[in-house]
Amino acid sequence: MRRYNLEVLGISETHWMQVGQRLASEELLLYSGHEEENALRTQGVALMLSRQAQNTLIGWESHGSRIIKASFKTEKQGITMNII
Repeated sequence: MRRYNLEVLGISETHWMQVGQRLASEELLLYSGHEEENALRTQGVALMLSRQAQNTLIGWESHGSRIIKASFKTEKQGITMNII
């Protein structure tokens, strides 16, 4: 992410099960996958956030194994950016 100067990176076809978050070096990984143990491990989604994006994160929620939503504060007062 640092090499390409990305703040938010969307990832598809992840292998993680259920819903959660992990901290990898300075990046935060928010992920959503299948709830069932015997389900395919290729249909999850994730968002990787830089340190700056983490500081503006308002909240996030999972909508099944294929949709994840994150909300961020913006510099414009009263405006929230949603990434789905």
